[in-house]
Amino acid sequence: MATASVAFKSREDHRKQIELEEARKAGLAPAEVDEDGKEINPHIPQYMSSAPWYLNAEKPSLKHQRKWKSDPNYTKSWYDRGAKVFQAEKYRKGACINCGAMTHDAKSCVERPRKVGAKWTNTHIAPDEKIETIELDYDGKRDRWNGYDPSSYAHVVERYEARDAARRKHMKEQQLKKLEEKNGNQDVEDGVSDVDNDEDNDEDDLRVDEAKVDESKQMDFAKVEKRVRTTGGGSTGTVRNLRIREDTAKYLLNLDVNSAHYDPKTRSMREDPLPDADPNEKFYGGDNRYRNSGQALEFKHLNIHAWEAFEKGQDIHMQAAPSQAELLYKNHKVIKDKLKTRTKDTIMEKYGNAASEEEIPRELLLGQSERQVEYDRAGRIIKGQETVLPRSKYEEDVFINNHTTVWGSWWKDHQWGYKCCKQMIRNSYCTGAAGIKAAEAATDLMKTNIDRKEATEEAPAPVEERRLATWGTEVPEDLVLDEKLLAEALRKEDQRKREEKDERKRKYNVRWNDEVTTEDMEAYRMKKVHHDDPMKDFLH
Repeated sequence: MATASVAFKSREDHRKQIELEEARKAGLAPAEVDEDGKEINPHIPQYMSSAPWYLNAEKPSLKHQRKWKSDPNYTKSWYDRGAKVFQAEKYRKGACINCGAMTHDAKSCVERPRKVGAKWTNTHIAPDEKIETIELDYDGKRDRWNGYDPSSYAHVVERYEARDAARRKHMKEQQLKKLEEKNGNQDVEDGVSDVDNDEDNDEDDLRVDEAKVDESKQMDFAKVEKRVRTTGGGSTGTVRNLRIREDTAKYLLNLDVNSAHYDPKTRSMREDPLPDADPNEKFYGGDNRYRNSGQALEFKHLNIHAWEAFEKGQDIHMQAAPSQAELLYKNHKVIKDKLKTRTKDTIMEKYGNAASEEEIPRELLLGQSERQVEYDRAGRIIKGQETVLPRSKYEEDVFINNHTTVWGSWWKDHQWGYKCCKQMIRNSYCTGAAGIKAAEAATDLMKTNIDRKEATEEAPAPVEERRLATWGTEVPEDLVLDEKLLAEALRKEDQRKREEKDERKRKYNVRWNDEVTTEDMEAYRMKKVHHDDPMKDFLH
């Protein structure tokens, strides 16, 4: 019940009120009517249908749930751009110093700064702008197209319409031209048959138009129709699909659990659900069958070509410019075919074609000819065919820098050189026999000097190894350390250091011995901690 009355009700009245609400919800009793005569939905909860106490609602109503406050006087218009109100003839006090308008000051003036303002010249006073105060609502303040004039875009629409009209006119002229060329060579006798053909063509056009109409009707299968706010509440919708309902769904072709996987989200089944069935009787062979054949495979190659071309630096994108990508792919295929044909022709021209029907010459087949050639005992040609020397891609018999032989005609000590002068430098100038003699003399002189040096050198005197003391730099030459005494001194030094560390082992009466031998001094120096030594932690 949509009322705000909180008057006291007896138990019987309360029970009757609940029964009435249940009957209204079940549709057995008519719905409650508000002040305006509109029915109130009985399923609305009481906390929503009950009006607040301060509204003093005497009759059931849902006005408190609606917008009961009146909106301010929002305007739907926009500023009148460029409108002028009044243009004075003389400068007025408080007007703009630059142009003389009263609606703004010199700081906000958008006119070009004058050399001498209107305040001093008192001429060319600018008219006052029209100042409007427009109060917009929440949506109007955030409307991006507020104040936009659609007529400003009319010239763009007219330009495209004119272009489409010109295109249609050009296509019509081309069709008429083709018909005139086609019918120009026909005789006059065929006029009757032409008329019949025209009538047949008209009938065909009508059939095509009817087919188009049928296709447009069939396109409604993809349409989604919805009805919102029905009598029973909620929304209902019907979705039509292009697939005929009499066809078996792909996931029902094979009910085996281990058969081809069906993805319900994408409605795809890549593998063949019936691989053992007869291919001629199968209606569906899996999505991969269509992906790897026909235009799908061609489109795949087109995408791969676009990706590879983009990686190699070409400005090509399949989604941004598909026509450009397809044109480049066609040109690529044409160039590739031409290159294959050219390579094939070159190989056939050079090596011949064993599969062709041309007969092989008898001279090549039997290796015989009628040409007479005479040889000597050594096998050299005396008369007849001249000797053909094998040639390479490098220049032969080219002598540079006055050499009479080529580079590489001489070899010595793992080095190449010229045989005429026996030089090892590639760009050297030929010195002939004199250069050979000079080189041999220099080699002999070098060998003589090496032998002389080896003969004069004496073996170094053997150095006597001595064990020096570590406790001083000035060590007498006759100093010799006894190994046994040194070992005993090291043992005593270790014992002395242990006594210093442990005060409990220190004796009451200490005896000092002033007699220090060289072995004791050496043991002290060896056991001494060198604080500056970086390796001191590894010594002991």
